[in-house]
Amino acid sequence: QVQLVESGGGLVQPGGSLRLSCAASGTIFRINTMAWFRQAPGRERELVARITSFGNTNYADSVKGRCTISRDGAKKTVYLQMNSLKPEDTAVYYCNANLRVGPLSSDSPYWGQGTQVTVSS
Repeated sequence: QVQLVESGGGLVQPGGSLRLSCAASGTIFRINTMAWFRQAPGRERELVARITSFGNTNYADSVKGRCTISRDGAKKTVYLQMNSLKPEDTAVYYCNANLRVGPLSSDSPYWGQGTQVTVSS
């Protein structure tokens, strides 16, 4: 059983910062890509940032220069450092990992339960 558990969300004022964390646990052979998505009320879930097992990253245009994704392979954890937050960043943030549970299995996507980020004065 694989679990992804997010933490670090909360209420922050515009211009503030938050650091989200997501730890994977369970039967995991290898984690490939890890990513953060977000979903605001009435909108579709969208990619915020992605990082490969080699450390290559890509970001949504809306967060470039304000967010940094990183990962700790040993801890099976991915982070999202968010700075200069704006009200439009308000959303539920979801962790995603494409991983294998065994040497012969194929990559499968797993999701965390989500953490609320609210940017408001």
